Amino acid sequence: MTLFSYHPGDTLWHTLDVRCKGLLVCLLSLTVLKTGLPGNIICLGVLMVILKTLAVGPARLVTQLKVFLLLLTLIFFCRWAVTPGDPMVTLYGFSLTRQGFASGSLVALRFLVVMLLGLILTATTRSMEIKAAVQWFFKPVPFIPEKRVAVMVGLALKFIPLILDNAREVTHAVNARCGNLRKNPVRRLVNQSWPLLKKTFQSADELSLAMQARCYSETRTDPRFFPNGKEGWVVGLTLVFCAGMLLMG
Repeated sequence: MTLFSYHPGDTLWHTLDVRCKGLLVCLLSLTVLKTGLPGNIICLGVLMVILKTLAVGPARLVTQLKVFLLLLTLIFFCRWAVTPGDPMVTLYGFSLTRQGFASGSLVALRFLVVMLLGLILTATTRSMEIKAAVQWFFKPVPFIPEKRVAVMVGLALKFIPLILDNAREVTHAVNARCGNLRKNPVRRLVNQSWPLLKKTFQSADELSLAMQARCYSETRTDPRFFPNGKEGWVVGLTLVFCAGMLLMG
């Protein structure tokens, strides 16, 4: 089971209405893009506490998100290197500035917070519930086939953990054949990416055939939602929290 799979539970985050959770993710995502470094740090701390209640600790996050964290580190150093300002370190005429350090930290932290918000949503919500929420949100929008969009979102959420599982299996298979000992990085990348792409397309083809065999149609009964009655005060607390982050920024 990956981090992006649904983790069964009876916590507050599991029992909230999926529409409420979608609204909270949108509110917090927009807020962290408008606030500064202190607000993002506080938001990150709150999200880490929530993840801890979901039995997802920092060690597991680092282990399963190491590629994403490596990308954030690269973004941080790029912003640190290219942003002009007061030099912190100068090597061979190349300066790393204080403004670049602050800018890189803020951008990387925003990416991390938004990713953790999505992770909490997918870990506490079944893909069918997310599909139903997408259909509900897009239903009033004209000229958009809300059922088709919801199906695409649901399938994408189903395929994310499947692709991660396939990537892990391919990596283990390549390492078992000493493919990780190749000195050519391009060859190592090809040896891992080609089988992964093949397995992913095969899974998509099998899913398409299964849906056709079951006479799948977009004309289906509208989904039902089951609120737990706590959505109102959760949204209110989130609005207060977002306002506090904006004022702090």
